[in-house]
Amino acid sequence: MVAGVQIHSKEAQKAQDEILTDDALQFIAALHRTFDATRQTLLFARESVQQRLDAGVSLDFPPETAHIRSDPSWLCAPPAPGLEDRRVEITGPPDRKMVVNALNSGTKTFMADFEDSCAPTFANMLNGQVNLKDAIRRRIDFEAGGKSYKLVQNPAVLIVRPRGWHLDEPRVTVDNAPVSASIFDFALYFFHNAKELVARGYGPYFYLPKMEHYREARLWNDIFNFSQSYIHIPHGTIRATVLIETLPAAFQMEEILFELRQHSSGLNCGRWDYIFSFIKRNRANRTAILPDRKDVTMEVPFMDAYVRLLIQTCHRRKVAAMGGMSAQIPIKDDPKANEVAMKKVRDDKLREVSNGHDGTWIAHPLINKIAMEVFNEHMVGPNQYHVLREDVKVAATDLVNSQCPGKITTDGVRANVAAALAYSAAWLGGNGCIPLNWLMEDAATAEIARVQLWQWVKYGCRISDSGEHITPELVDRVVDETTPTLKSASVKEQNLEIVAQYIKKQVRQEWPSEFLTSDLMSYLAVADGCPRQWQKSAL
Repeated sequence: MVAGVQIHSKEAQKAQDEILTDDALQFIAALHRTFDATRQTLLFARESVQQRLDAGVSLDFPPETAHIRSDPSWLCAPPAPGLEDRRVEITGPPDRKMVVNALNSGTKTFMADFEDSCAPTFANMLNGQVNLKDAIRRRIDFEAGGKSYKLVQNPAVLIVRPRGWHLDEPRVTVDNAPVSASIFDFALYFFHNAKELVARGYGPYFYLPKMEHYREARLWNDIFNFSQSYIHIPHGTIRATVLIETLPAAFQMEEILFELRQHSSGLNCGRWDYIFSFIKRNRANRTAILPDRKDVTMEVPFMDAYVRLLIQTCHRRKVAAMGGMSAQIPIKDDPKANEVAMKKVRDDKLREVSNGHDGTWIAHPLINKIAMEVFNEHMVGPNQYHVLREDVKVAATDLVNSQCPGKITTDGVRANVAAALAYSAAWLGGNGCIPLNWLMEDAATAEIARVQLWQWVKYGCRISDSGEHITPELVDRVVDETTPTLKSASVKEQNLEIVAQYIKKQVRQEWPSEFLTSDLMSYLAVADGCPRQWQKSAL
């Protein structure tokens, strides 16, 4: 019974009893009351930036922080224990089996993801916290399906990704307002585990997603300082890696590191969300139309510029410049196709290490061998902070150069419809990452599919191989043809129908919604027993 705090769900009651303790809820309430007004102001500022972009104002490096970018003297904190060498990081949702397999994968770190690869049912969010708490204390071993899951002696170092600033957690309110999903995820993990992690020689480490401005990084830093004081551990114990996965953030990498410098462990190229953001923020620019998703590679101008600038920025400040995720996963029953897919992975990792990245992401344990071999061969030490990339000169125009070879094809339209339908329907069913056509799809790739369909309809693009214009009616037809093919035991028909109507509505809007996860969250919350009054966007 914590004054002003209400829980609007009875899902996962056992996990609630363990995780939503009075002390933890008091901590969440203190963070909410101290920081949520600032969060709301920063989210409103995002809308103002979009309005200026729609009016034709170009993004640029902030003039008010030129002194930060030009000052060579400041550096970020040295690597925390266990983060000196991050050459391969595996990512995935915090379900119990995934946590054990990822920690045992042989990678250097495991990013337990409460965000894009985890559907935020209340059970997933709370059971995930239980699983991480148990893993840290080495009591996560279990048996299932006749198989034993047991942690190895030296598992990967744990990093946690909370949800982004834009998301609420409607099933918990403080003073009659939903708490920030970011604060909720961070607070529960930190409160229950920070001291235990320090006692074991590590610390509470985080990945921070989807920021769009250095003031959003400042908010995180303020929360870190408040939280460390709250439980009486030294400032600087927390470390955080920021995903640069929005177009505005690419112009503020130095400033983001500066704001978090006492707690920073680097930046990451969140490539798929970055493409999504590039399309979304350029929504009013008909010259920024991109071709089929498969053709938007890391070699196209705006992606290459962003990668080179990120590496240069991180190494100048002595922190990790982490690479991104290859979407390919092993193909078990087709050796030839698997060889082609694994060559794409190897080439991607070779490009990253050759550019100067200090590590890379994988989504499947069987990819670890390939990624580790590439980085072991080409990165002798624990990192490449010494590779300063002083040759790199990236101008503002380079970051928005939308030249991209490729075409919009029938297959591209159908692939986008299938990805958006299949992923979103699985998400509504509680599954936040799915294999589709031997690619691992999560919220970011579904978002690219959604906004590309919108963009192609908005600007009347023509399909190169058929000559047809992409209209709402064409998308309707492809949706109707594709939906029946995706029905399975794990994808409910009613969820497919919800998503089919959602996609049809999206391509008819003047502007695309900011996030499909925000749009669809109401369905998960209602299923958890949460009253609609606590939801911003009940569809």
